[in-house]
Amino acid sequence: MAAKSCQDGHPAEAFGWAARDHSGVLSPFKFSRRATGEKDVAIKVLFCGICHSDLHMIKNEWGISSYPVVPGHEIVGQVTGVGSKVEKFKVGDKVGVGYMVGSCQSCDSCHDDLENYCPETIVTSGGKYHDGATTYGGFSDIMVADEHYVIRIPENLPLDAGAPLLCAGITVYSPLKYYGLDKPGMHVGVVGLGGLGHVAVKFAKAMGIKVTVISTSPKKKQEALEHLGAHSFLVSRDPDQMQAAMGTMDGIIDTVSTMHPLFPLIGLLKTQGKLVLVGAPEKPLELPVFPLITGRKIVGGSSIGGIKETQEMIDFAAKNDITADVEVIPMDYVNTALERLSKSDVRYRFVIDIGNTLKI
Repeated sequence: MAAKSCQDGHPAEAFGWAARDHSGVLSPFKFSRRATGEKDVAIKVLFCGICHSDLHMIKNEWGISSYPVVPGHEIVGQVTGVGSKVEKFKVGDKVGVGYMVGSCQSCDSCHDDLENYCPETIVTSGGKYHDGATTYGGFSDIMVADEHYVIRIPENLPLDAGAPLLCAGITVYSPLKYYGLDKPGMHVGVVGLGGLGHVAVKFAKAMGIKVTVISTSPKKKQEALEHLGAHSFLVSRDPDQMQAAMGTMDGIIDTVSTMHPLFPLIGLLKTQGKLVLVGAPEKPLELPVFPLITGRKIVGGSSIGGIKETQEMIDFAAKNDITADVEVIPMDYVNTALERLSKSDVRYRFVIDIGNTLKI
C-alpha cells in the first residue's frame, strides 16, 4: 500500500515516489496537490532530471529535510489546465519548473528578477508553500505551480535532454553572465566534468569562449576534448601541467561539490581573475588570502538564477542546440540511479521518463 500524505485536504490526487527517512530509499507515494488557482498552471509531468541536490535532500545531508520527500526540480511537461488569470500559458504548451516555485515578490532581489536570492524563496521539493503545505517535487505525475515560476520550453528543445538545464544549465549560465565571463575570446576554466561541468563547457563554447577543463582524472581528457570540444585539458593533480597554465585564465567555474584545494585554482587566474564556486561542499573550504590580495582576484559564488534569466538561458540553449547528455531511465530504476549517482557513475545526468513509466 502506498502511504497517504498529510495533505489529503487538497483536491488534486497525485502519485509519485518519496523518501520516508534518511536512508533515502524511494517508494511509491500517494498524495494530493492544491486546486489550480487563478494564477496557477497545472502540468502533466513528462520528464524529470535527477540532481545531486536531490541526493542531499532525500538523505537529509543538509539537515533541512522534512519527510516524506518527493524529490525533483528539473521538471518538464505539458500544460493541462490554467487559472482564470493566467496570461503566459495555455493548455498544450510545453513548460518547465526548476528549483523554486515561490518567493516574496516584494524584496529587492524579487524586484531585480533575482527570486533565487529572495530570503523567502520556496523550493520545489521539501519547502513550505504560502498555505503551509509541504512542496513535493517532480518525481510525480502532476504539478501545480504559479505561472510566474513556470518556464516556456521552445519547440526545438528536446524535453528529456532539456530537463537538466532547469537546474544544471542555469547554475552555470548565470555566473558566466553575471561575472562577465561571457565575452568572446576570453579563457575560462571549468573544474569538474560532471552534470554541471559538461553543460558549462557547452554554454561557454557557444558564447565564443576558450574553455579548459580541469579535472583530477586523466581519463576525462578524451571526453573533454573530443566529445565536448573543450580547447584544452588540465589534470589538477599534475603540478607540471598546473604550473604551465598559471596566470592564463580570465575566470574559472568550479562545479565540484566535494572537499578540494582552492589555492592551485587561484594560481591559474590572471590578475583580476574570478573563481566562481557553484558546487556545494558539505564542509568549509580553505581560502588562501595572499594570492587574492597580490592579484586582486575574486572568489565568488552563484546559485541557479531568477525566472527571467532562466527563460533567457533556455532560449539561448534552444538557439544554440545545447542539451545535457542524459541517460533516460524508468521510474522503478530510480533507487539504482541514485546509488550510481552517489558514485558519480552517470554520463552526465539521469532523467526519469515520468510520462511513460510512472505507474500506480
